Amino acid sequence: MADAELLHDEGAARDWLDRAFAPTAEQWARLERFAALLVAENDRQNLIAASTIPTLWVRHIADSAQLLTLDRGGQGLWIDLGSGPGLPGLVVAILSERPMLLVESRRRRCDFLRAVVTELGLDHVEVAEAPLERVATRPAETISARAFAPLDRLIDLSARFSTESTHWLLPKGRNAVKELALLPQPWQNLFHVEQSRTDADSQILVGVGKIPAKQRGKA
Repeated sequence: MADAELLHDEGAARDWLDRAFAPTAEQWARLERFAALLVAENDRQNLIAASTIPTLWVRHIADSAQLLTLDRGGQGLWIDLGSGPGLPGLVVAILSERPMLLVESRRRRCDFLRAVVTELGLDHVEVAEAPLERVATRPAETISARAFAPLDRLIDLSARFSTESTHWLLPKGRNAVKELALLPQPWQNLFHVEQSRTDADSQILVGVGKIPAKQRGKA
């Protein structure tokens, strides 16, 4: 995605979603409804920065959907860590039938996630209301985390869910290269950097593989 089209406005974001995924009428309706629910709930709890609401489709919907383009063909369990308002997990779940586990420790966030899952009929989505440390281990085909923890801690906590074929999709903003350089070398070797479609200054760490057990927790 080195030459990725940069999405500058809401119209461009919607056009890109249409080209990239050809959503059905039902999927478009679900995306629209999720966006509306997200904005409404933001008045009750701080899910997203209020300043990003005018560019919601760029900053949150397309920003989440781009992760799915980096994991084409996947069918197994997708685990979204620190899912918060369901970004990227709920967007991915609307655009695909992938089994999705949303991990979130905050009760009010989980109440919102469950309400959205029920209203949109996303039967392939499960919400785990617990710190990641208390979530039962299961093999993940894909692990994502949009705003969960510093990279070294994120990987250390989630390594037990990884297999040799696990895909890691980790948006890290402007600090992606810097955070990657601080990891133990065996961890670094699993990842490469992709440019975000929604922010010229943001990057995504993309990796494949199982975190070597003997390296966990060591700098």
